[in-house]
Amino acid sequence: MNVVGLTRALLGSPATPNLNALLAGSATIRTITPAVTCAVQSTYLTGKLPAGHGIVGNGWYFRDLGEVLFWRQSNRLVQGEKIWHEARRRDPGFTVANTCWWYAMNSEGDWTLTPRPLYCADGKKLPDCYTAPLEMRERFNRAFGQFPLFQFWGPAASIRSSEWIGRAAMAIETEYQPTLHLVYLPHLDYCLQRAGPAGEIGQDLRQIDTLCGELIDFFSNRGCRLIVLSEYGITPVSRAVHPNRILREAGLLSLKLDLGREYLEPYTSRAFAVADHQLAHLYVRDKRDIPAVKEIFSDVPGIEMVLGDEEKKQMGLDHERAGEVVLIAAADSWLTYYWWLDDARAPDYARTVNIHAKPGYDPCELFLDPEIRFPKVRIGWTLAKKAAGFRYLMDVIPLDPTLVKGSHGRVTDDPEAGPLVMTSEPALLGAGSLEATDVYALLLRHLFPESE
Repeated sequence: MNVVGLTRALLGSPATPNLNALLAGSATIRTITPAVTCAVQSTYLTGKLPAGHGIVGNGWYFRDLGEVLFWRQSNRLVQGEKIWHEARRRDPGFTVANTCWWYAMNSEGDWTLTPRPLYCADGKKLPDCYTAPLEMRERFNRAFGQFPLFQFWGPAASIRSSEWIGRAAMAIETEYQPTLHLVYLPHLDYCLQRAGPAGEIGQDLRQIDTLCGELIDFFSNRGCRLIVLSEYGITPVSRAVHPNRILREAGLLSLKLDLGREYLEPYTSRAFAVADHQLAHLYVRDKRDIPAVKEIFSDVPGIEMVLGDEEKKQMGLDHERAGEVVLIAAADSWLTYYWWLDDARAPDYARTVNIHAKPGYDPCELFLDPEIRFPKVRIGWTLAKKAAGFRYLMDVIPLDPTLVKGSHGRVTDDPEAGPLVMTSEPALLGAGSLEATDVYALLLRHLFPESE
């Protein structure tokens, strides 16, 4: 069970009795750089750093396409062997189910469930999911209702999506009994980015603990060995840094003007940033510009580290997909993808929830624009146009990065604020702290305890 954003610092209170019960068999995890969803999950399932598996973030610049792409879903992007390859060598009857861990599609898994909206020809985006086998999707949508995509991400994100995933996970276990079952519960990710770990998150902690308690009881009663872990800790932030605006001011960014709005032109930019929470990959077209780019960011407030080739190698980030230069934010800062200097010139997707169009991560998608006086009326009118078959634009997302109160991506200074692992089998845990690459071996010990 991957409980996103869970840390030891969030546990121990009366709000989390079910998760507290597992603390006796727990260890801290020293996460990787970047401490973001796709990269960390890939490390857990391969035992390798990004230099080995190639997932350098939630997205990167695909040089052969000349495009920045985030949140791809094919498991073939994860290079090298995964845990199921080793497990099947040990046991040819081994099976694996993936319930919403990332890179779920196009894999060698036996059963798969992952968010996958329907993109219609008229521009509509409809909530849905993808399953393998395909017929499982219809069964689950009938049994649990349509996958709650708009509660999975966006201003309406809530516990409802994690609850839907939990019900689906129990159904998969009941029907198929996979040897390894990967379950993703994202709820804390939302409130922690909105409010920060010191914000009003008591209700959210109770909600995720109640769901985890239900799943712990269900799987334990079926004789399963249980691991609860997280990928990263979300820490307070109070400052946003805009690398692309800095590169623009240095004359290195290329922008295309369409209908009065500015769009990034990666291929013709001398340098541009792909921002991903507290890390950004800087792609520099001409290697001769690298020293100048590094110098530009050497004393920018909110930038803690500027990584070149040697530093990337030390952190296990020296992969061809990584930027020529990598920025890591200070603990109190996060990095935006913004390049415009006038909000009126922001691209048309900037004020929408559009994770595939934006060439960088945008946590402002978790908020409704506070400048909209009657947001429910605005949303209702837009949905009415959608229902009537008209084209519409749900442009309700703010462009104010100060709204974001929590972020992740750098290794936390305090291990208590970083990720952890808890197990129902403490004897299999080993040391009180683990490297992220050690989680792979920990999973194998739980799968094959007799060989240890």
